[in-house]
Amino acid sequence: MADPSSYRPAPGSIPDSPGVYRFSDSGGRVIYVGKAKNLRARLSSYFQDLVNLHPRTQAMVTTAAKVEWTVVSTEVESLQLEYSWIKEYDPRFNVKYRDDKSYPWLAITLNEEYPRVMVGRGQKKKGVRYFGPYSHAWAIRETVDLLLRVFPMRSCSKGVFNRHRQIGRPCLLGYIGKCAAPCTGQVSQEEHRQIVDDFAAFLSGQTATYVRRLQKEMQAAAAELEYERAAKIRDDLAALEKALAKNAVVLGDGTDTDVIALSEDPLEVAVQIFYVRGGRIRGERGFIADKADGTASTGDLVSRFIQQTYAGDSADAIPREILVPTMPEDAAALTEWLEATRGARVDIRVPQRGDKKALMETVERNALQTLTMHKTKRASDLTTRNQALEEIQAALDLPEAPLRLECYDVSNLQGTEVVASMVVFEDGLPRKSEYRRFVIKGVDGQNDVASIAEVLTRRFKRLLDERAAHAEEDDPSATLIDPETGRAKKFAYAPGLVVVDGGPPQVAAARQAMDEIGVGDIPVVGLAKRLEEVWVPDEEDPVIFSRTSEGLYLLQRLRDEAHRFAITHHRNRRSKSMVESTLDEVPGLGDVRRKTLLRHFGSLKKLRAATVDEVAGLPGFGPRLAESVVLAVNAAATKAETGRAPSVNTATGEILGDDVPAPAGAPDGDPGRTEN
Repeated sequence: MADPSSYRPAPGSIPDSPGVYRFSDSGGRVIYVGKAKNLRARLSSYFQDLVNLHPRTQAMVTTAAKVEWTVVSTEVESLQLEYSWIKEYDPRFNVKYRDDKSYPWLAITLNEEYPRVMVGRGQKKKGVRYFGPYSHAWAIRETVDLLLRVFPMRSCSKGVFNRHRQIGRPCLLGYIGKCAAPCTGQVSQEEHRQIVDDFAAFLSGQTATYVRRLQKEMQAAAAELEYERAAKIRDDLAALEKALAKNAVVLGDGTDTDVIALSEDPLEVAVQIFYVRGGRIRGERGFIADKADGTASTGDLVSRFIQQTYAGDSADAIPREILVPTMPEDAAALTEWLEATRGARVDIRVPQRGDKKALMETVERNALQTLTMHKTKRASDLTTRNQALEEIQAALDLPEAPLRLECYDVSNLQGTEVVASMVVFEDGLPRKSEYRRFVIKGVDGQNDVASIAEVLTRRFKRLLDERAAHAEEDDPSATLIDPETGRAKKFAYAPGLVVVDGGPPQVAAARQAMDEIGVGDIPVVGLAKRLEEVWVPDEEDPVIFSRTSEGLYLLQRLRDEAHRFAITHHRNRRSKSMVESTLDEVPGLGDVRRKTLLRHFGSLKKLRAATVDEVAGLPGFGPRLAESVVLAVNAAATKAETGRAPSVNTATGEILGDDVPAPAGAPDGDPGRTEN
């Protein structure tokens, strides 16, 4: 535990200008980032008597070993710099909002030639317009199914679209009127794009325009005695009304607004946001964050949430109005930043009365429910993880609980394409940013023991080399932080326990390799699959955990994740090598064109599904070479499936199936084939 006075800046050295500051621990890892209108006043507040600080602020200043700051000219610049540093360093004491679950989006892929509407989850992608998020995927699909009657845009996958484009016949949706069938040319690209624009505008809240337009078209059709067309428009109107009924009007003035509400306790905060477009609730989302900085007020929490939510969003994702429970201190800077992103006016307001006040209360109730459910769930999760780590510590007689676990596994196919994986769990949870892959270089054939020794030697030698290179520097962070990027180096932190997939031979090899390079103080064990026993170096008998042990369950998850990661790496390399070996047989295909194929298709499966025209469209390829490539990969696929090379008509290059007779004089299959 550090004494804050040991790194307190000298009197008068802190400027009284606006800026952004960051606290770092003894290892150089940034643990807190903040902004201030007056750096001197804000930073001085951290170096007062510890008893006057909030317990979490006490923990932060006693964990830190250094404080640095950057002066900026405006509050907007401080907002942007603070957010970029939080995103880059991921400081443990900052409030970081995370979804309490994965919410589904409704997405329109505007970056494609013929945009597609789909339901998905996860991170947003550039060139795709998103609506929502929504509570349930099934509700979105029902709405889309209704709207496709009126806006028959494409909703099929790329594979289905390309297949029907080739056969020249639309899919079922095209026949029943829920797709304009651009794959077969029934509408042009411009006409389909107009349908997409109308669909997006309707979802954005511009509903009255299309309802009125359809009503006029229905009346005109009826007046012209076109009753079938009028009946179809009537059904389309019913579909729109049914879709609109799913989202009741909450704001009669048709406002576009985001409503943000918080529910907090001394340790955590839950944030709920409702997306209101055209006066109707179009989606909602919940977030949870630890209040690592105990000094953060409700206004500070609102400010940080707005930064995280709208940073990187497109202009159309920012509404005209944002309703908040408490006005943040930096509301003027936030408004200026949002207006610059949106390109139009943005208001941040606290509702005082009427429908907006009632809606805010509804959102607050949802936030309270989110926090209650999260605390109930987390209590059991946190207790279970702590119990697992304590069981591992007690069973293996470790000096402390292994907060960082590393597991290694080797994967190969009969000694070829040998690879290894390293996965990391911290505090009982996967830390995927720390995962690493290895290609085994110094071992020939199938030798898991030697492969494990090589991987551990490389992993820990890298750490020792980095420490030795900076041993004479006064800054201890040089061993852990990359000076160019400020991020943790790849192998910067030593684990509390190393786990290898295997029994006594693998454990002995791992222990010997680690002892030889000077990291013998790091404990290592092996987890064997046969009876799930844990092997310790130099012990004749394994450590047997109870079958209901949380510690054993954690080790199993760690081992299974390492196995999955290794298998995925091995399959990727094997697929790439299969493509390369298959293409070696194609005459006229050099290294440059082979790399072009690999870069464009990526795998043998995708290349096998490609047409001659798709291959011929690549730089450096003509119709003849493209045909040779397609024939080669299809011949390799047939050989892999049947165990023999296919018969080929040498005059035309046609691949002959079992029901097609070979031409006279052609060889009858593979002479080396053995029937089973």
